[in-house]
Amino acid sequence: MEFLKLERRGHTVLVTINNPPANTWTQQSLGELQQLVGELNTDRDIYALVLTGEGDKFFSAGADLKLFAEGDKGVAADMARAFGRAFEALSAFRGVSIAAINGYAMGGGLEVALACDIRIAESQAQMALPEATVGLLPCAGGTQNLTALVGEGWAKRMILCGERIKADRALSIGLVEEVVDTGCALDTALTLAEKVGKQSPVAVSACKTLVQSGRSMPRSQALVMERELFLDLFDSEDQAEGVNAFLEKRAPEWKNC
Repeated sequence: MEFLKLERRGHTVLVTINNPPANTWTQQSLGELQQLVGELNTDRDIYALVLTGEGDKFFSAGADLKLFAEGDKGVAADMARAFGRAFEALSAFRGVSIAAINGYAMGGGLEVALACDIRIAESQAQMALPEATVGLLPCAGGTQNLTALVGEGWAKRMILCGERIKADRALSIGLVEEVVDTGCALDTALTLAEKVGKQSPVAVSACKTLVQSGRSMPRSQALVMERELFLDLFDSEDQAEGVNAFLEKRAPEWKNC
């Protein structure tokens, strides 16, 4: 892939956004991300994905605004669809996705982090959805995912007022789960991904489905689904392996099936 660097580390794939100087997204790189997630979903040996940015200044600055300078609605439609397909695919990844935010995360750069399950930010990182400042709006899940994480008030401050926030504020409002020293986000994310590998990937996938269903499903319906997916686990090999490994006081050997 031209704009994404891939490195496999055990059951984790490290994905680095590599489009210097600001790691902006292009239609090609968005297509690469969508393709990659699709491939990872079929790879039973991959349990987690860690996403970071090349260099030490930008996680990602989002889309290159030069694409929209001429006001071409066709270009805008193509990019909006590409953003939507890529980030929705990432959100639906069957494993656990972790964003290691190692610098500025702006616009589509923050939206890709919002599409991940967990966000680790370095202390110098800054985050914003400044699209309305240039006459646009976040079209890659930003309005919905940010609101789900931080609530309507802070989502409106960031989107309607164009407020840029630092890592410590992002932690206090629930936008990120942890803030670490400069240069430490990647190692922290990879360590967390290793913990994922100790869990049953089949169970993790079911749990993720249930947690995310709360965004659109009534609680009464989600509770029924919770019991149904619990029973479905008994059709998997991992369920028997996990319980018996515990009883036999040994580490489980997951088959992800």
